[in-house]
Parts: sequence; C-alpha cells; structure tokens
Amino acid sequence: MQQERTMVRGLKSRHLQMIALGGIIGSGYFLGTGYVLSKAGPAAIFSYLLGGLIVLAVMFCLGELAVARPVASSFVTYAKEYISPSWACGVGWCYWLTWVTYVPSEMIAGGIIMNNFFPDISTMWWAVLFGLLITFINLSYVKTFGELEFWLALIKVAALVLFVVLGCLILLGLVGSEGFLGSSVLLSSGGVAPNGYWAVFLTMVIILVNFQGSEIIGLAAGESQDPAKSIPMAIKNIVWRILSLYIIPLGLLVTIYPWDKASLEESVFAAALSAYDLEWAGALFSFVVLTAAISCSNSGLYGCSRALYALAREGMAPAWLGRLSDKGVPQNATVMSVMACWIGVVAYSLDASETIYTYLLALSGFSGAVAWISICWSQLNFRNRLQAAGEEHSLRFKVPLFPYVTYFGIWVQVGCLLVMALVDELRNALFIGVPFLILPIFWYKARRHWCRTPVLEGND
Repeated sequence: MQQERTMVRGLKSRHLQMIALGGIIGSGYFLGTGYVLSKAGPAAIFSYLLGGLIVLAVMFCLGELAVARPVASSFVTYAKEYISPSWACGVGWCYWLTWVTYVPSEMIAGGIIMNNFFPDISTMWWAVLFGLLITFINLSYVKTFGELEFWLALIKVAALVLFVVLGCLILLGLVGSEGFLGSSVLLSSGGVAPNGYWAVFLTMVIILVNFQGSEIIGLAAGESQDPAKSIPMAIKNIVWRILSLYIIPLGLLVTIYPWDKASLEESVFAAALSAYDLEWAGALFSFVVLTAAISCSNSGLYGCSRALYALAREGMAPAWLGRLSDKGVPQNATVMSVMACWIGVVAYSLDASETIYTYLLALSGFSGAVAWISICWSQLNFRNRLQAAGEEHSLRFKVPLFPYVTYFGIWVQVGCLLVMALVDELRNALFIGVPFLILPIFWYKARRHWCRTPVLEGND
C-alpha cells in the first residue's frame, strides 16, 4: 500500500518570521493608508494602534493553538474541534472566497504600476505575468515560497526604514526648504482629530484589511521545521514589528504631510517625500508597492489554497482537493484557487472602478475579522477544556492575561463589524460577506442531515 503523502516541513524560522511580517505589509498599507488618513486625519495613528492591539491578541491566541497543534489546516481544524464543524465550514469557505477575490486585485495593482513604467504593455498582460509567477511558486516546494517571501518582505522593511530616516530628516529641517516642522503640519488642518475620534472606529474595517494576512503563520505551522520554537518567536516579535513598521512611519507621515492631501490615487508615502523635492522616492515606492502586491498575492494564494486543503481534509469540500503532490504541496487546492483568481482578474479588467475596489476591501475586512474572531473563540474553548481536565500545565506557549486578552480580541472585532452597518460605502459588503459565511453553514447542516453517513463525527 502506498504511504499517504504528508506536507513537507520546509519552512525555516527566518521564513516564518518574514511570512508573519510580509502578511501585514501589503500594497493596501502603502496605498490604503491614504484612505484612512482622508477619513480620520492624524487620528489614524490611533486606528493603527487599536488594530495593532487586535492583531496582537489574535496572534497570541493563534500561537497557543498552533504550538499545541501545529497543523496545516490551522484555524479551520481548530474551529471544527473547539466550536462546531458547521461553523468551521462557514469560516473556511468565507476565508477562501475572500482571498480569491482579493488576490486578483493585487495582481491588477502590480499591472497598473508596471504599466506606468512601460505604457506600451497592457496592464492585463502584466497581471497575467504576475499570476503565472505566483502560480509557479505556489506549486513548487514550500521552501521556494518561503525564500521568495523572505526577500520580498525584506524589500518592504528596507523601504519603510528608509522612509523613517528621510521623515526624521525632513521633520528636523535637514531635508527640504521648510526648516524645522515641529507640530505645524500635524495641527494645521483641524488638529489631531479633524473629523472627531468616532472616525477612528469608522476606519477600523479597512485597518483590519491592512493587517490581514498575519494569520497565515498559523496555516504555515504544519510546514515549519520547528513550530514549537519558531511560531512563538514570530508572534512575540510582532510587537516591535507593529510599532516600528506601522506606528512610527505613520506618526512621521502625519507630521510632515497634510492629511487632507492624502488619497487612493498614489502612495501617500511617496507623495509626502515628493513634496520635499525627493521625487526619486516616487519611483522607488512604486517599486516597493509592486513588491508588496506580488508578496501579498503570493502569500494570499498560499493562505487560500491551504484553507481549501483544510476544508477538503475535514470533509467540507471535495476529497480530491485534499490530495498532495509529490512535493508535499496541496496541488489540487492550489490549482482550484488559481482558477478562481483568474476569474477575478478577468472581472477586474471589465470593471476596475474605485467603488468595487472599496467593496472588495470591506468584504476582505469582514471575512478576515470573522476568521480572527473564530481563532480567539477556538482558543477560549481550547483553554477552558484544558483547565477542566487539569492539563493546562502542558502548554508550551500560553496567551498572557487569559481570558481578558481573548475576550478583547473577540468583542472589539464584533464591534468593528457592527460599525460597518453605519458606513454607507462599507455597508453593502455585508450583503455579500454574510451570505459567504451563512450559506456554507446551512449547506453543511443540510448535507449532514440528508446523508445516511455523517460527514463528520462529533456534535454540532
């Protein structure tokens, strides 16, 4: 009998570090920050601080689960075992559908950037090229994926470090002709919160989109060489990452560039540097946004293919999607995800309006928040079971300040989803996102009810 194939543990510690890093620095951060600033003003820094605390809570919960049970199916399996199989089905399909609609937008974003450099070549051809590239990478050995993500993330980090250095020089008056800026720009257009502090909460869904992808480290746990060591290290380091790569650059941004000039048309970081006669920064940050788009597409396809693989392994998708190639890669799940992404690329080519893009971001924020809530909820039930069995001491990594950190991660995100209903441009995403979650749940329950042999064992 042929031995069942298993996933190859080809991801090293440095790969996991950069996957966790690259997952939270996508093109949405470089481009989408303009939207957040236009809505909240300099108070956007509080939006990112709150978003950072949410990410930290979710990552602590995911870390405890992933170290205790390092499986490639990650939070889908956790939701099935510690919440209910039907909820896991809904969350898994919702998560998959989000990535296969979001990844094409990153391909198109990369195509638009390259079209600016080479206008004779259509955006669509560049998008096709990037799509073929990430398809090849995701069908190769997982080590190839980890190595590419390592270098792409390194480029993004280097760009943000450069922005911090240049931002400090501008603030001190050493670059540009404005002299020492102090708080003159920060307080010039209505103060810190020109639209009120309520705007901080109104932008949280988009903030969560910018942070989305950090949960991929949990999906990568089953393919890491030493998850008990590398995952806690990656999660603990997320504190300084959020501080150094989000809060500090954004703080400098609002002190050197008026918030009311920010928009979605270009990277607000490039616009800020160009305003001080550093035009070369525009081309540089266009390249950085390009690498961010490729990186996000790459890690996004990785995440959604592993989620689809998990659904198949748990009996919530066709069994052939749960098969592995001879390289230890879920080839069928990857091909299925790629095909869905190509449909998205074609759709974007037909209608790439800003309204649809905003709906897409909101939809991604909704399903991402649902997945994160599910992670915290699973950890809560997991820890409660261990406490009831008197086995809590066996954990090698624990959520600090349990259960308060877990409850914070759950209820703040529930509040963010409720706020979506109050924002006109985000509300419509609920009409798409909620069915993505509910319909698979009802499908699973109906299938289990009508099949003579239960789809899964266990209570639901």
